Amino acid sequence: MPKIRTKSGAKKRFFTTGTGKVKFKKPGMRHLLAHKSKSRKRRLKRNSMITGSMKKQIKRLIPTA
Repeated sequence: MPKIRTKSGAKKRFFTTGTGKVKFKKPGMRHLLAHKSKSRKRRLKRNSMITGSMKKQIKRLIPTA
C-alpha cells in the first residue's frame, strides 16, 4: 500500500489547531488595498475556521491533520 500524499496546495493554505479544527487565511490582503475600507482589511487579517461541509474534504487533502 503506498503512502498517502498531502496535496501541496492544501498544506500551504490550511492548518489544523490542537483540537483538530481546520483554519485558513482569508484571501484579499495581498494587493489593491488602497480602495478597501479599514474595517474590511481588519476583517480579512483574521484567520477563519472551515465549516462542517468543507472540513471532510480538506481533511482528505491533509491526511496528517
